[in-house]
Amino acid sequence: MFRALMLLAVYIALGLPAAIIGIPWALVTGDITPAYRMGIAIAAFGLRVAGIRVEAEWRAALDPAKKYLFFSNHLSNLDPPALIPLLPGRTSIFIKRSLLRIPILGYGMKLSGFIPVSREGTVEGAKQSVDQAAAEMARSGVHITSFVEGTRSRDGQLLPFKKGPFYLAMETCAPVVPVTIEGTRKLMPRGSLKVRPGTVRIIFHPPLDPANFPTRDDLMEAVRASIRSGYESKSEDPGY
Repeated sequence: MFRALMLLAVYIALGLPAAIIGIPWALVTGDITPAYRMGIAIAAFGLRVAGIRVEAEWRAALDPAKKYLFFSNHLSNLDPPALIPLLPGRTSIFIKRSLLRIPILGYGMKLSGFIPVSREGTVEGAKQSVDQAAAEMARSGVHITSFVEGTRSRDGQLLPFKKGPFYLAMETCAPVVPVTIEGTRKLMPRGSLKVRPGTVRIIFHPPLDPANFPTRDDLMEAVRASIRSGYESKSEDPGY
C-alpha cells in the first residue's frame, strides 16, 4: 500500500501544477502538446518512484512519417503509464467515458482528444467512437492507442477483442502495431490497491497493414496472434 500511496502522491503533487500551467496554455494557444508531454513525463516518473522499471522491445522500426494504431492487451491500471510514454509522438487513446468525469484529469483528456467509449457497447456508440478517432487522427495527425480487450483481464488470458478499433483500422488503413504488455498484473492486479516493485516488459510487434487482410476479423486474429506470441514462447509465467 505504501508504494501505491507514493505513486498517488507523485501524480497529485506534480499533476496539479502541470494542469494549472498546461490546460490554460492549451486553451489560449490551441496547442495541447506541452501539457501532454508533462503528463507522460509525470506518468513515467511516478512508476520509477514506485520501483517499477519498464523495458521495451521494438521488433521492427517504425516510419516516423506515418501514424500508427497501437493495439495492446490490458492487465492492470499500470498499463497506460507504462505504455504511453514509450510511444513516438502524441497519441489519442480509447478510454472509458466515465474517466472524463474525473476533475481536472478528465478535462485534460478531453482537450488531448482522447476518445470516450460507452460501456453499453452499442453499435451506435461504437460507430461514434470510431468516427471521432478517425477525425482526430486526420485533424491532429496523432497515433491512436487502444487496449483492445476493453477491460483488464483478471487471469491474464486474452479476452475477446472489441470490434471498434478494427473498424477504425479498416476505415483508415493505418498500420496496426500489436503490443504485448507483460508483468503489470503481478505488480498491481485488477481489484488490488497494492503496487509492488518489479519490471514491466513491453513488446512492440511488426506493423500489420490492414490492406493485406480481406476482413476485419482476419486482421483481429492476426493482432491476437501477434500479442500472444509475445508470451507464448516463454517457459515461465510471464506475469499473467
